[in-house]
Order: sequence, then structure tokens, then C-alpha cells
Amino acid sequence: MRSNHLICSLLLVATAAFNASAQEATAKKDSIDAAIDQSVSRGIDFLRERGQADNGSFSPETGAAVTAICVRAILENRPQALNDPAVKKAIEYIESKIQGDGGIYAQGSRYRNYETSIAVGALVKANRDGRYDSVLKRAETFLKEIQWDEGEGVKPSEPAYGGAGYGSHERPDLSNTSFLIDALKELGNDSDDEAIQKALQFVVRTQNLAGHGNDTKHAQAVGDGGFYYTPAAGGQSQAGEAAGGGLRSYGSMTYAGLKSMIYAGLSKDDPRVAAAMDFIRKHYTLDENPGMGQAGLFYYYHTFAKSLDAAEIDILDDASGNPHPWREELARHLIGLQQEDGSWVNSGNERWMEGDRQLVTAYALLALAYCRE
Repeated sequence: MRSNHLICSLLLVATAAFNASAQEATAKKDSIDAAIDQSVSRGIDFLRERGQADNGSFSPETGAAVTAICVRAILENRPQALNDPAVKKAIEYIESKIQGDGGIYAQGSRYRNYETSIAVGALVKANRDGRYDSVLKRAETFLKEIQWDEGEGVKPSEPAYGGAGYGSHERPDLSNTSFLIDALKELGNDSDDEAIQKALQFVVRTQNLAGHGNDTKHAQAVGDGGFYYTPAAGGQSQAGEAAGGGLRSYGSMTYAGLKSMIYAGLSKDDPRVAAAMDFIRKHYTLDENPGMGQAGLFYYYHTFAKSLDAAEIDILDDASGNPHPWREELARHLIGLQQEDGSWVNSGNERWMEGDRQLVTAYALLALAYCRE
């Protein structure tokens, strides 16, 4: 009889401890979410009140792109803001860039793929009543037409095949190809879509991993499973060349590569995905863009968050076995970097327009959207 009472007592104690732990975890999550909400509100207020020009744009640079990123960042966090006057004005600005060929870009732009891919993301979020159905369909056709494939005279055996560039017909790169894949996915294309599978061929060739479809001259030189900018036109990494030859991998492109492979249907057990994850575990950090220092830091934060969310990873164990609840860590880090006026800016390196507070604020807002559990 006593043993039964003891067992019951122990069960009650264990249950109470479990409930207390669960309540503590819930309270912690609620606290973090509240901090994110407050930070996001300050960021959106900055864009609405200080970041917008009279013509509705959030930046005079790169045509529709920065404005579209800002619209997407606002609507990703505040879907109800679609009727906000600032958002309406920004969408009207994006609409003014719709071209006769289906692309969404400024006249004379050298960034047609980039602008159109990013604009698609904004208009998909704004397409509540189907008003942009035809615009989005034409944009999809345009993006597929300018992809580097047989239509551009590129053979499947060439390193440029399947990629996307800024649209100036110079060469494709992983950043723009990842934007293309994002847009095609947003438009409802499945992973087995022909254009996405062509893009996957390009993505695989930007990985420092030999075999598995990577037949480039750089494939074996580094072999760390990370990704670099482009294998086309002789190859280039923004992180430079490795000491022993080859092109150095770096953080932002590795996360872009991981996300692109996932969207193209590769599983976590695929050797290419596993190799990318090995690189990520070895170089897990929020202090820099691995391999690039402070350059492209907020692009890195956004791509980091979007990729780990796509990979359905909540706790990431680094190479030393240390667990990282990355959503919480990234949220706290970004909140700590927010400026007094509610904006974010890369004060350490303005490369790739990260001195533009509107663009960087949008990157931070998009990253924070993935930090909510």
C-alpha cells in the first residue's frame, strides 16, 4: 500500500515538474515573440514613415527590387497591412515597372531577372483577390524564357546551364538562380518543374563537392561541401580563391545553395544536402558572413533563416556538438542590432548596398519573420 502511495507521489511530483517546465518554455517563447513583434513594428514604422519616397519607392536603386523586398518584408510580418497607404503606394510603384515582355523591371535595367523574381514575391503576397494572376503568369513565362538553357544557346554540359543572372546576359550566378527558384516556387511550381530542375543543375555545379552532377574543374579543389558564386565564365567566388587552388565557399551562398536544393526536391539524406549541412555546422555563427566577414551580412541573416526554416531545423548542432536554437539566437541578435530609429544598417561593410537602410531593414524583417516558432 505504501509503495502505491510512493509511486503516486512520485508521479505527482514528476507531473508538476513537467508542467512547470512546459509553462516556463511557453513563457519564454511568448517573451521572445513579444520582443520580435515590438522590433518588427519599429522596423515597419521606419519604412512607412522615413523610408519611402514620394513616388512610392523605398529606394532609387535597382528598379523595382528594393521596393518589392520592403513590401514583402512588411506583408510577411503584417498581412493586414495590404491596405496601408504606404504599402498601396509601393505596390503601385512596382506595377509601374511591369513591361510588355512580362518582366517587372525598370526600363533599360541590367537586373531583369533579379527585379522580376523579387517583384513576384511581393505581388504573390498582395494577390488576395486574384488581381495579379495574369501579371504573375506572364512574369513566370518571362523568367523561364531568360533562364540560361537551350533557348539561350547553352548546352546542358556547360557550367552556365540552368542558371539565372541579373538579366544582362553576362553570366548566371547562384544568388540570382536562388531568387529564380524562390519565385518559381512562390508561383506554385512543384520541385519537379522543368525550369527548377534545370536550375538545380546549375546549383549543383556551384558546390565544392565532386560528383553527383558536378563536373566542373573546381569540384575537387576545395571539397568542403560549401557553395560559391558561380562556376560560369571560368568561375568566381566573392570570397576569392583558395590557397591550394579552387574557389572558396562562403556562408550566404551555402545557405542559398541549401535552400535551392531543398526547393528542387533533394532530401536531407542526399549527399549534396548532407555536405552543405556539414559546412554549415562547421561555420555556424551570427557574428559574420562566414568567409566574407561583414560583407553581405544582412543578406546572410535572411538567407540563413529562410534556409534553416525550409530545412525544418529548429535546433542546429554545430560541429562541436553545441545545440543552437537558431530562431531565438537570431532574433535576439537582430533585435540587439536595431537602430534607435527602428532601422537596421550594416555599419561594418556597405558592400552590396548594405548601407541602404531600407534594404537592410527589409532583410532583417524577413529574417525575423522566420524566427517565430
